[in-house]
Amino acid sequence: MEAVTTDFGIQEALNQLGIKGINEGTSTGSNNFSNGDLIESYSPVDGKLIGSVKSTTIEDYEQMMSVASSAFKTWRTMPAPQRGEIVRQFGEKLREKKEALGKLVSYEMGKSYQEGLGEVQEMIDICDFAVGLSRQLHGLTMHSERPGHRMYEQYHPLGVVGIISAFNFPVAVWAWNTALAWICGDVCVWKPSEKAPLCGIACQNIAADVFAANNLPEGISCLINGDYRVGEMMTTDKRIPLISATGSIGMGKIVAQAVAKRLGKSLLELGGNNAIIVTPDADIKMTVIGAVFGAVGTAGQRCTSTRRLIIHDSIYDTVKNAVIKAYGQLRIGNPLDENNHVGPLIDTDAVKMYEAALTKVVEEGGNIIVEGGVLSGEGYESGCYVKPAIAEAQPHYEIVQHETFAPVLYLLKYSGDVENAIDVQNGVVQGLSSAIMTNNLSEAEHFLSVAGSDCGIANVNIGTSGAEIGGAFGGEKETGGGRESGSDAWKIYMRRQTNTINYTTDLPLAQGIKFDL
Repeated sequence: MEAVTTDFGIQEALNQLGIKGINEGTSTGSNNFSNGDLIESYSPVDGKLIGSVKSTTIEDYEQMMSVASSAFKTWRTMPAPQRGEIVRQFGEKLREKKEALGKLVSYEMGKSYQEGLGEVQEMIDICDFAVGLSRQLHGLTMHSERPGHRMYEQYHPLGVVGIISAFNFPVAVWAWNTALAWICGDVCVWKPSEKAPLCGIACQNIAADVFAANNLPEGISCLINGDYRVGEMMTTDKRIPLISATGSIGMGKIVAQAVAKRLGKSLLELGGNNAIIVTPDADIKMTVIGAVFGAVGTAGQRCTSTRRLIIHDSIYDTVKNAVIKAYGQLRIGNPLDENNHVGPLIDTDAVKMYEAALTKVVEEGGNIIVEGGVLSGEGYESGCYVKPAIAEAQPHYEIVQHETFAPVLYLLKYSGDVENAIDVQNGVVQGLSSAIMTNNLSEAEHFLSVAGSDCGIANVNIGTSGAEIGGAFGGEKETGGGRESGSDAWKIYMRRQTNTINYTTDLPLAQGIKFDL
């Protein structure tokens, strides 16, 4: 568990990304301005101040929204394939800045450098997806019941799309939304997490260069910064027809109510309490790899992190011992050092939540089999490094029903058929990601059937963590029901319109109604 404190070229990366000591937190592209208080970003890696961002005031917000609303009138008239070309150029810029941006993601958020690079790669991938999609925003032609009429559906852009993102994926989730919204003809206003504001500044700088190089107006890509009060400016604003929000279930319920009150649209990506079912026919080696990465990757701070391992009683001890052995090989330390597996939690508040979870599971009768704890000493000065822990528990425990956003894995035992395991898995309010480890075709198909997993994502012989951009990403129940990224997720960013054309000199009415004059 020896930590490494080398700089790893952070300052060079900040310079490449245009990050200054103090940064304007409100931007319409190349035009940056802010009059609010400073948000200071400290790295959980070493506790050092990276830089500061000026927050957005209501006056700043109104100025930004005026520019965004004006830009939409121009952007929506550009043919979608031409908008796709702009997104293609943005993807190319991301390729050029991949190492620098991945390093900033790792340093400001705390995930491993490889995961930081992977997150930027997701941004590049969604740009590629969006470029192709820009020529495939298909409508639908239907046969009219009236002679001499043609009826069809088409999609139009919504307008200004508001994006509220979380700290754990400080750049990718924005890109999932923005790349699709842009090719749909929308302009975007983004409020990044106040825990990772510099990642937002970096992305905005990259996008601004692309729009300026193409002589496009300010306001197609907008940035605001601040706490929940800045988020409220967006959620209550009737000029923003869609709010896409990623975060906790509690936050999502507040956003949903505020947006629904004005009859706006919400795209919600909220909490996950994800489980892997391990049946007697599972490959143990694959199970251990999937479970361990799912539980400790990003220090357990992914919405798709594995929280529960539901193991058949006939192989429970075998799987438990194999996972415990794997945890003994984990290296915890500076995430920029690629020899380490686990970096820090985002801040000391997250550490307190982690400690509270371990206390709670013991109080409820659980048994901790891999001890947790906060690391201290050289390389751990930030106070944000913790040991991934494992606890044996029961499905009904309150703490097990709750999403613990930290590297705590709960082992649960089931007996009998796979239906019993599925009941345990589905017995929580969250419904994001799920997995089953089995080489039994019947069990796998049952897990994917209508009587199987109730989650938005259901995997066989891979873990719960991570997703490809080609598929729609999101979950059910209190996870919010939203879908981002691939498949037909683009439709949420557009409004559907049904059109009927009468190319005759008569005016027949639908359903054979007669109305003669």
